[in-house]
Amino acid sequence: MSATPDTPNAAIEHVDWIADWNRRESSLSRGPAGPRKIGSVGVIGAGMMGTAIAAAHVRYRLPVLIHDADAEVLGRAKTSIAAELDEAEGQFLCGSFGRFVRPTAALAEVARCDLVLESIVESVSVKLRLYRQLQRHLGEHTIVVSNTSTIPVQRLAGGLADASRFCGMHFCHPVRRRPLVEIVRGPQTSERTIAAAVAHVKRIARIPILVQDGPGFVVNRLLFPYLGEALELLREGTPIESIEEAAVKFGMAMGPLRLMDEIGLDTTLQAAWVLAAAFPERIVSSPLLVSMVKAGRLGRKTGAGFFSHPRSTAGDAQSTVDPAVGELLAPWISSSPRSAPETITWRLVLPMLLEATRILEEDKVRDVRDIDSAVLFGLGFPAKTEGLLRWADRLGAQRVVTLLQSLGAMGPRAEPTPMLRTLARTGGSFYGPPTDTP
Repeated sequence: MSATPDTPNAAIEHVDWIADWNRRESSLSRGPAGPRKIGSVGVIGAGMMGTAIAAAHVRYRLPVLIHDADAEVLGRAKTSIAAELDEAEGQFLCGSFGRFVRPTAALAEVARCDLVLESIVESVSVKLRLYRQLQRHLGEHTIVVSNTSTIPVQRLAGGLADASRFCGMHFCHPVRRRPLVEIVRGPQTSERTIAAAVAHVKRIARIPILVQDGPGFVVNRLLFPYLGEALELLREGTPIESIEEAAVKFGMAMGPLRLMDEIGLDTTLQAAWVLAAAFPERIVSSPLLVSMVKAGRLGRKTGAGFFSHPRSTAGDAQSTVDPAVGELLAPWISSSPRSAPETITWRLVLPMLLEATRILEEDKVRDVRDIDSAVLFGLGFPAKTEGLLRWADRLGAQRVVTLLQSLGAMGPRAEPTPMLRTLARTGGSFYGPPTDTP
């Protein structure tokens, strides 16, 4: 399997099990009515994610109405969407861009679309307030979805009169390079809504995985142990360069600190609070992020985070580690013995594997391949591994347990799960049955 492709179509060509996945999902489209076809899309939120998601629809000639409460942000929406399209797409659409994208300040207009996708700040109260406003104008059959990355769908559904037409539809950042979309089923989400959501995501050449509701869903439950451990390493005095080098050498698309800069440190902090509240024993609420956000260092969008991100007329210049970060974070940095490069790698990757086993134990996904799809096409996990669980199977469960035991100073964050212990004891693997019963 080659490196993670830049386009959704190319990515799908590299998934040797996508046809089997389609067969497994075909049952959702059965029945007298089948899934509702989406002919128009309303996007609420014209920020980085909202405009990228809008571009993903425009690319497949689906008309998009985009709304934002901030007139200045809304005024930049068309430019931001166009920037997400490549030159050939832009040439095709330049003469008729207005046919596919229309910014609007009227929420009522957006509410009449077949699908309304909310992509605003990661706050329960703010989202619920929006849904109550939206509710007054929704069409009789309009499906509402949230691009929330961490907030359980059940907590948001209360803002709508008909929760059966509501689900999560979480696109991964950066949208252009990450073709995975999590379809999150809430307790009241109807089968027809799920069918329509899955069919719609496939229509725009994305890879959907169906997941059960819960904080962080799948992608962010796997991501935050990786990000959190990077922050702990940094707090222990490990240089930014050493952390990034270990991740990139393993094959990650980018190191964890650079990734936080790309996502936005404020967005990362909001998501971390949700996950730390749900999983306090293993998700660390790092004071480093709080300090960075209070200092206004939010990452690429402000020009400075852990890295400096200078802009030039020719595009984004090469970002470099910002020396000012050291002084800002100095009060929180300890003088712990520095970890060896290999230890840094294990500390970054193995907590992700442990979280994957918990997701499987909790039946949040229906197939181990959904985990590997999430990391490959949602997180930029190295394609050569064929996924987190494939990689773990080649390593062997017993060796994984041994490695975790060597990281005992991490406490609960490195505690082998019952599933992993069973596989180690029986010689089993994630992709095959154990050699004998426990």
